[in-house]
Amino acid sequence: MMDSIIIGKYVPGQSLIHRMDARAKLLLIFAFVFIVFFANNLFTYLILGIFTITIVALTKLPIRFLVKGLKPVLWIILFTFVLHLFVTKEGELLFQLGFISIYEEGLKQGIFISLRFLYLILMTTILTLTTTPIEITDGMESLLGPLKKIGLPVHELALMMSISLRFIPTLMEETDKILKAQMARGVDFTSGPIKDRFKAVVPLLVPLFISAFKRAEELATAMEARGYKGGEGRTKLRQLQWTGLDTIMMIMLVALGIVLLYLRT
Repeated sequence: MMDSIIIGKYVPGQSLIHRMDARAKLLLIFAFVFIVFFANNLFTYLILGIFTITIVALTKLPIRFLVKGLKPVLWIILFTFVLHLFVTKEGELLFQLGFISIYEEGLKQGIFISLRFLYLILMTTILTLTTTPIEITDGMESLLGPLKKIGLPVHELALMMSISLRFIPTLMEETDKILKAQMARGVDFTSGPIKDRFKAVVPLLVPLFISAFKRAEELATAMEARGYKGGEGRTKLRQLQWTGLDTIMMIMLVALGIVLLYLRT
């Protein structure tokens, strides 16, 4: 189950999105996080969906691969939908059975918030799937460059964020191994009272934390052995290059934001 998680992984390719400058992709994601909140009706969410699907299509990644990798996250989206569906009690009553009641506003908010969540996850996943960790680090360092003047360790901060992204699939795989090992020893994570289930999680968390610290120590040792002394004086094998493609994508994003603002109710 955990092997299929794709968030944090990189898939080599020659698509338009793969060829974009890492800085453009980072700016696109950060701007998209704000623009997605401009949508507040069915038509604006439809336009957002078309834009997101277009970006996904431009990556040339198999749809089945994306769906399979996002399955664990889809449960969170489903939970969000159900939560809004039953908690929001505004608008016209659509359905009632005993203490269960579904209102028009609850259904609408459940669909909209779930779609917003899905779009954000898809766009963020595309960033890691089409951009190498080194490119993400260099892109973040370049964008945060002006903050060096106030003494912020920009290179170290960018490196830390890049490593964190790369550790997601590694920790998920480690969790899966430990989970299977504990279940083979007779630990039950799926049945019994909630109190017992919480107790059963402890044998899972302890070895996971130990493994995470061990991997972090190994990474630090490897970086030290290779002469890593921070970003000062380091040169780069591949220089980031902003092209016309990046400009076109940013113009498309600005146009999307303007259209959503205009159609907003």
